[in-house]
Amino acid sequence: MVRIDFEKYGRAQRIRWWAMRLAVYGLLVTWACVCIFPLFWTVSTSFKTAADVMRGNLIPWLNFQPNWLGWRSLGLSPDTLSQVSTVRDEFMRRLWNSIIISVAASALAVMLGSLAAYGLSRFSYKFGHMRNSDISFFFLSQLIMPPVVLALPFLVLYRELALLDTYAGMIAVYTLMVLPIVVWIMRDQFATIPVELEEAALVDGLSIWGAFARIIVPLVLPGTVAAFLLALILCWNEYFFAALLTSTNTNTLPVMIASQTGSQGINWWSMAALSTAGILPLVVVGVLLEKHIIAGMTAGAVK
Repeated sequence: MVRIDFEKYGRAQRIRWWAMRLAVYGLLVTWACVCIFPLFWTVSTSFKTAADVMRGNLIPWLNFQPNWLGWRSLGLSPDTLSQVSTVRDEFMRRLWNSIIISVAASALAVMLGSLAAYGLSRFSYKFGHMRNSDISFFFLSQLIMPPVVLALPFLVLYRELALLDTYAGMIAVYTLMVLPIVVWIMRDQFATIPVELEEAALVDGLSIWGAFARIIVPLVLPGTVAAFLLALILCWNEYFFAALLTSTNTNTLPVMIASQTGSQGINWWSMAALSTAGILPLVVVGVLLEKHIIAGMTAGAVK
């Protein structure tokens, strides 16, 4: 007769359980440190002096004394906020340009992308040999093309249409840039909604547009918010088209960050301060929309 030592077996199970949890959480903590370290480096560099930057000191008050040098050069330190600063005025103008262009382009991309994604998820299309799945992949394939390929065509086109250095021109190109990823995300969101809900709404007397606006849109709101935030991040951080198609009136914040170079080298502390100031709005938006983002990601994961 075989006798099983349940106490020994249970102890081994507990040891394996704790070992797995330690391994998983250890990997998560390691990956979190890898992801957060560039942010920590940027924020800490904005409070360093030139010598501290060159030495690579990392920990405030331990191996370097924090200083407002980077923020003072932008007129954003506590002792310069009450003074007139042309650099601060230029920073606020670039920040305002980034807000207008990024928010407008993201909202327009979500609106157009949602309509396109709804059509692809509810109706069957045929363009030659292309079907719905081929059209969806065509949208996504636009992300594969390097932006530099479009540099000369856009430059010539915008010059002929007088769209260089204008809000309309930048909003249009940013919308085209993020539209494919919005279509792809929203198509999956609409695919999770049963068609029977729309059919019931049509029976109750609603039109197709009424069913879309009153039934479908509220159900996909978390996914829409997640798509908007992703589009906003992509537009906010875009540098190539901003540097190519703008000059003075609609320059965005990434262009100002990249311009912190001179004959003496790179002004690391000012660049870090600008980068930190540029990151903060996205952090605030992410915190405010966190509930909707998690709900949208959960819906996608369940699908």
